[in-house]
Amino acid sequence: MYPLWLSHFTATSSLGRGLAQTLDALRARRGGLAPCAFDSVDLPTFVGEVAGTDDVVLPAPLAAFDCRNNRLALLGLQQDGFEAAAAAAAARHGPQRVGVFIGTSTSGILQTELAYRRRDPASGTLPADFNYGSTHNTFSVADFTRRHLGLEGPAVVVSSACSSSAKVFASAQRMLRAGLIDAAVVGGVDSLCLTTLYGFNSLGLISTQACRPFDAARDGISIGEAAAFALLERAPAQAGPGDVLLLGVGESSDAHHMSSPHPEGLGARLAMEQALAMAGLDAADIGYINLHGTATQSNDAAEAKAVAGLFGRGVPCSSTKGATGHTLGAAGGLEAVVCALALRHGLLPGGLNTREPDPALHVDYLMDNQEAFPRHVLSNSFGFGGTNCSLLFGRAG
Repeated sequence: MYPLWLSHFTATSSLGRGLAQTLDALRARRGGLAPCAFDSVDLPTFVGEVAGTDDVVLPAPLAAFDCRNNRLALLGLQQDGFEAAAAAAAARHGPQRVGVFIGTSTSGILQTELAYRRRDPASGTLPADFNYGSTHNTFSVADFTRRHLGLEGPAVVVSSACSSSAKVFASAQRMLRAGLIDAAVVGGVDSLCLTTLYGFNSLGLISTQACRPFDAARDGISIGEAAAFALLERAPAQAGPGDVLLLGVGESSDAHHMSSPHPEGLGARLAMEQALAMAGLDAADIGYINLHGTATQSNDAAEAKAVAGLFGRGVPCSSTKGATGHTLGAAGGLEAVVCALALRHGLLPGGLNTREPDPALHVDYLMDNQEAFPRHVLSNSFGFGGTNCSLLFGRAG
């Protein structure tokens, strides 16, 4: 086991900006999904939009990075004193010893969509002010984050669909363990765009109502957006009672299908088993599981088989995507923060919108909030193509 300390963390989503608003929404069982009114989208669906994102202004020296995704990243970084915490880490370790690891799937693709609307009508040439490298490019968000925070260590973007910002915890952990860095800013940022909304709709995966994870009548996802960050450092010798630790990570690949998960959840189970093994824990030690829980028929069924096969029905679990929507590449980071809040505040969030849990899914799915202080929790993130990642977090005291 190589535990890492989440010395600071923050999340911004349709539930609110920062930890206080996020926790308040979870406690009040208040979701952030609403009928889609994003840009020119004409689809009967619900989305989890972060209000005010388009009003964010990037610092003048970083104007070349201006796009919705980086505006959302900045909005997230400005919450809960995270910028100051990153600056303190840079002062403590040296800016070259602090890495940046961000997960994203859409990145700034909206900027390209907007640019195509302004093509030259005669030649089709994109407008001169369009900069693919600093906006649409998936590395853009890590480059922006590193520059904004004044960091000089390694910068990496993971784009493995919905597991992206869970896998960055594993990437950072490997570099910390190897001694290449002393701290890491990890997280995920994904913003709404037409490509994902119309793309998932073309696959028949979009629900016309707020998504219902693990419901007997679930019929698809609701897409959201979010920015979530954590500062990872080596665990202190004397951890405080409220400190949250990353104890284990597990990664696997189904290699089953380019979009569908293995129907028996074999890759998902392998990721969870690896996280438990790294932490030196047994299935009975886990007090809550934040499910990937997308609300599609096949994904929920496969995950349920994996969870039931490893944990039985003895562990309370839920999906918070009924509250936030599926934030795609940001989901792993956002749900890691939800797990950290569960450990720190004793709140196991019940799933929203689910009315009748599917009796064929043999898990202990929480229909309402539960007040409990688990010692260890697990967060699952499973992406297209079977890219699976499970994160195991623990409370220090």
